[in-house]
Amino acid sequence: TWCQCHLNSCCVQQLEIAEHTPPGTRFQIHAARDPDIGPQSVQLYKLNPNDLFDTEIRDSEEDKIPFLVLKRPLDREQKSEHHLVLMALDGGSPSKSGSLNLTITVLDANDNRPVFSRDIYTVSLDENSPIGTLVIQLNATDLDEGLNSEIEYTFGKTQKKKVQDTFELDSLTGEIRVKGKVDFEEIEIYRLDLQASDKGHPPWTAESRVVIKIKDLNDNQPEIEVTSLSKVVPEDSKPGTVISLISVMDKDSGLNGKVICKILDDVPFDLTPSIEENMYSLVTKGHLDRESVSHYDITITANDCGDPSLSIVKSLSIEVSDVNDNRPVFSQNPVELYLVENNYPGESIISVSAADSDLNENAAIAYHIVRSSGVHREVTSFLNVNSEYGRITALKGFDFETQKTFQFQVVATDSGTPSLSSEVTDHSLFGLDRYTGQIRTLRSFTETDEAEHKLVILVKDNGNVSLSATATVIVKVVEATQPYLRSPCLSGSGSFLSQTNSGHLCL
Repeated sequence: TWCQCHLNSCCVQQLEIAEHTPPGTRFQIHAARDPDIGPQSVQLYKLNPNDLFDTEIRDSEEDKIPFLVLKRPLDREQKSEHHLVLMALDGGSPSKSGSLNLTITVLDANDNRPVFSRDIYTVSLDENSPIGTLVIQLNATDLDEGLNSEIEYTFGKTQKKKVQDTFELDSLTGEIRVKGKVDFEEIEIYRLDLQASDKGHPPWTAESRVVIKIKDLNDNQPEIEVTSLSKVVPEDSKPGTVISLISVMDKDSGLNGKVICKILDDVPFDLTPSIEENMYSLVTKGHLDRESVSHYDITITANDCGDPSLSIVKSLSIEVSDVNDNRPVFSQNPVELYLVENNYPGESIISVSAADSDLNENAAIAYHIVRSSGVHREVTSFLNVNSEYGRITALKGFDFETQKTFQFQVVATDSGTPSLSSEVTDHSLFGLDRYTGQIRTLRSFTETDEAEHKLVILVKDNGNVSLSATATVIVKVVEATQPYLRSPCLSGSGSFLSQTNSGHLCL
């Protein structure tokens, strides 16, 4: 609204000029009125000194019309209002004047883009943070005013969907909050590209980035993976034999992901760390004996170094397989047997039995009679042993007058590889002449023989009612250099000292 001002008076006028108005633009100002005419009327307009505006006078038929001319671009953000004084002077003497106070309001133009407080924001966030957790609040400002300064926050156009599924952005406040599951083991760092746009026409846009570093929590148990070379271990395996390969892992990081593995049980196995991290070898650390323990349940535990620590337990079953490391053992050895002459051929005279602590073929026993040399070399001609059951039968009748005593060996052999065997004899050291009563050694003494032998001798007559008596002979073995007692005969019970050389004693 323009007001008309008379000389010797003061008026106020307001102008609104957009800040994007180009220099040289003219704005008409209401002219001053002077009732005088001719040279006594308004002759001159003067504007107070300033850097932005100047005046221009246009003559009309009756008046001089003033114009305000913009010399330089306006910047509302530097100064939004300007105050000028325009004076009108007449040509009289003395000259009279009037003034016009001009208030120029600079109208905003959308000439400023929003500005973020930082180009890059970096924040930390605990994994497993609940939905709705505030991550950060962005701050962008715009020096313009009105709609030109109102800011709307959005994700960048190329932002990945995973980010938008995990975080939500409030377009008005700039708050970023947790929207989905935050898992360090899935993604350690999120990079959010964001925009701040004003509402001017056209709008200006600024960009910024938010880097969210996820902090690892100890929320994952260790994992144990077993690569078994064999679930069956031979009992003759040497210490240090590798049984299985154990790998452990923890999806957490740092100490939360550092795993220590150990065996809980007291077993002949150990875990040996590998040169590769989190790798172990399950090895034997002692000798195995299937006959003592044939099966082991091994419990392996893995603990991480988090606080609190998380752990997992893995059980392994190891079978100890048999090797042929046990000889057959006879239930009785030696065996002393009395036979009656004139027996029937094919008649069973005794059964021997041996047992083997091994398994399967290693414990399958076969029996046979050893072919001897010397005085008893013909024993296999009148004795036979069942190879499977150990039953010994006579192939022909015995004749007391022809053969009064004999010694033979039965060997029990298992079916292992290599096979092991054991022998049983009717008497290992001594033989008795049934008519003379002489007791003879049948072989040389060895270091493994007992130092003392107890022999029970039975003597009987051939009467219709046979009478008998017994005598006990104790034979003590001494070295050849030691003195010993020789006695021609004993009745009842007594003892002899025998040299280790072969010889004979009498009863």
